Amino acid sequence: MKIVVRNTRGFSKMKGLIGQTNPEAILITTRFGIHTFGLRFPIDLAVLDDAGVVQTIRKGFQPNGIFLWSPRFNRILELPAGTLEKKKIKKGIEITLILNHN
Repeated sequence: MKIVVRNTRGFSKMKGLIGQTNPEAILITTRFGIHTFGLRFPIDLAVLDDAGVVQTIRKGFQPNGIFLWSPRFNRILELPAGTLEKKKIKKGIEITLILNHN
Protein backbone atom coordinates (compact mmCIF):
# COMPACT_ATOMS: atom_id res chain seq x y z
CA MET A 1 0.00 0.00 0.00
CA LYS A 2 1.28 3.47 -0.87
CA ILE A 3 0.60 6.63 1.12
CA VAL A 4 1.70 10.16 0.26
CA VAL A 5 3.05 11.86 3.38
CA ARG A 6 4.79 15.04 4.39
CA ASN A 7 7.97 14.35 6.36
CA THR A 8 8.34 16.57 9.42
CA ARG A 9 11.45 18.12 10.91
CA GLY A 10 12.21 20.72 13.55
CA PHE A 11 9.23 22.84 14.58
CA SER A 12 6.85 21.11 12.14
CA LYS A 13 7.71 17.82 13.89
CA MET A 14 6.73 19.27 17.26
CA LYS A 15 3.59 20.81 15.83
CA GLY A 16 2.34 17.79 13.85
CA LEU A 17 -1.25 18.41 12.72
CA ILE A 18 -1.95 21.03 15.39
CA GLY A 19 -3.44 24.16 13.87
CA GLN A 20 -4.28 22.57 10.53
CA THR A 21 -7.79 22.91 9.17
CA ASN A 22 -7.35 20.48 6.28
CA PRO A 23 -5.21 17.68 7.75
CA GLU A 24 -2.84 15.73 5.56
CA ALA A 25 -0.86 12.56 6.22
CA ILE A 26 2.43 13.32 7.95
CA LEU A 27 5.35 11.18 9.06
CA ILE A 28 6.96 11.89 12.42
CA THR A 29 10.20 10.28 13.57
CA THR A 30 10.22 9.97 17.35
CA ARG A 31 10.72 7.11 19.79
CA PHE A 32 8.23 7.17 22.61
CA GLY A 33 5.03 8.96 21.84
CA ILE A 34 3.07 11.93 20.63
CA HIS A 35 0.49 14.25 22.14
CA THR A 36 -2.62 15.81 20.68
CA PHE A 37 -2.85 18.81 23.01
CA GLY A 38 -4.13 21.74 20.97
CA LEU A 39 -5.50 19.54 18.21
CA ARG A 40 -9.12 20.30 17.32
CA PHE A 41 -10.13 17.04 15.69
CA PRO A 42 -9.49 13.29 16.05
CA ILE A 43 -6.79 11.64 13.95
CA ASP A 44 -5.77 8.12 12.98
CA LEU A 45 -2.31 6.85 13.95
CA ALA A 46 -0.09 4.08 12.59
CA VAL A 47 3.28 3.14 14.10
CA LEU A 48 5.71 1.67 11.54
CA ASP A 49 8.82 -0.45 11.92
CA ASP A 50 11.97 0.13 9.84
CA ALA A 51 10.56 -2.00 6.99
CA GLY A 52 7.36 0.07 6.82
CA VAL A 53 5.18 -2.62 8.41
CA VAL A 54 2.39 -1.32 10.65
CA GLN A 55 2.99 -2.40 14.25
CA THR A 56 0.27 -0.45 16.08
CA ILE A 57 -2.80 1.51 15.02
CA ARG A 58 -5.22 3.82 16.75
CA LYS A 59 -8.43 4.94 15.06
CA GLY A 60 -10.00 8.29 15.89
CA PHE A 61 -7.46 9.30 18.54
CA GLN A 62 -9.02 12.25 20.34
CA PRO A 63 -7.51 15.70 21.02
CA ASN A 64 -5.75 16.38 24.33
CA GLY A 65 -4.33 12.90 24.70
CA ILE A 66 -0.97 11.15 24.85
CA PHE A 67 -0.22 8.13 22.67
CA LEU A 68 2.75 5.93 23.65
CA TRP A 69 4.22 2.87 21.94
CA SER A 70 7.26 0.60 22.14
CA PRO A 71 10.49 2.60 21.73
CA ARG A 72 11.69 -0.11 19.31
CA PHE A 73 9.75 1.77 16.64
CA ASN A 74 10.45 5.38 15.73
CA ARG A 75 8.11 6.25 12.85
CA ILE A 76 4.48 7.23 13.23
CA LEU A 77 1.95 8.33 10.66
CA GLU A 78 -0.57 10.95 11.68
CA LEU A 79 -3.52 10.61 9.32
CA PRO A 80 -6.88 12.30 8.88
CA ALA A 81 -9.56 10.47 10.87
CA GLY A 82 -11.11 7.65 8.87
CA THR A 83 -7.99 6.97 6.77
CA LEU A 84 -7.20 3.64 8.47
CA GLU A 85 -10.70 2.37 7.75
CA LYS A 86 -10.90 3.82 4.24
CA LYS A 87 -7.54 2.39 3.14
CA LYS A 88 -7.98 -0.84 5.15
CA ILE A 89 -4.76 -0.25 7.07
CA LYS A 90 -4.24 -2.65 9.94
CA LYS A 91 -1.41 -4.23 11.92
CA GLY A 92 0.93 -6.24 9.69
CA ILE A 93 0.27 -4.27 6.48
CA GLU A 94 3.37 -2.95 4.71
CA ILE A 95 3.20 0.70 3.72
CA THR A 96 5.35 2.40 1.10
CA LEU A 97 5.72 6.07 1.93
CA ILE A 98 5.83 8.60 -0.89
CA LEU A 99 7.31 11.82 0.46
CA ASN A 100 5.56 15.04 -0.51
CA HIS A 101 8.11 17.86 -0.23
CA ASN A 102 5.55 20.70 -0.37
